[in-house]
Amino acid sequence: MCGRFFRHEVSWEEYLSYLNLFEWGEVRSTSAAYNIAPTQTVPIIRIEPSLGQPVLADAMWGLVPRWWKKPLSEKKFSTFNAKGEEAAEKATFRTSWKDRPCLVPMSGFYEWKTEASGKQPFAIGLSNRRLFFAAGLWDRATVDGAPLDSFTILTTRPNSLVGDIHNRMPLIPRQDRIRDWLQGSPDLRAAMIEPHDPDNMQAWKVGKAVGNVRSQGIKLLEAVQSD
Repeated sequence: MCGRFFRHEVSWEEYLSYLNLFEWGEVRSTSAAYNIAPTQTVPIIRIEPSLGQPVLADAMWGLVPRWWKKPLSEKKFSTFNAKGEEAAEKATFRTSWKDRPCLVPMSGFYEWKTEASGKQPFAIGLSNRRLFFAAGLWDRATVDGAPLDSFTILTTRPNSLVGDIHNRMPLIPRQDRIRDWLQGSPDLRAAMIEPHDPDNMQAWKVGKAVGNVRSQGIKLLEAVQSD
């Protein structure tokens, strides 16, 4: 499960340096956010169907499938994560799996480990990058008469680092596979569902304040010995 993540402020120049594989549309930068939770609206990178090229666009975290016709308040099932190994077969995700992959910019994510003192949160990120991209799926539904873009983050089995904390982790494509994720076939994406290299990652204990979605700010990332 990946139920919280964080993102440092990212300039447009930084996006270009990480993703210089495409011709881009609208120029945008994104502000910092250190406690992003489901139902919040955040930027994702997706192929815009009308343009056929990648765009940085806002979407709600928690995928609403295109076939959903009821008010959003009646959606009772959780869709902020989808198991990468099962997404192609699940009714909620299988259409998006075929034609609407996306990337979710982040600087890291949080997971909780059960310890003797209770559930201890950890911040987890890449050891040599302040920005990376989790693999996801997006969709566009019509809700209450208006279009709604939304997304889910795909998860996979954990590597040895994350596995000591949690039994799932976000799917993080290698930098050289970014184009394959956004523009490759469903079969090619299926072959990419594997844990990220643990030698390229780091994890550290943080304070329990991150468990409250109202808690914000870079102080949430400060390392603690115990909490």
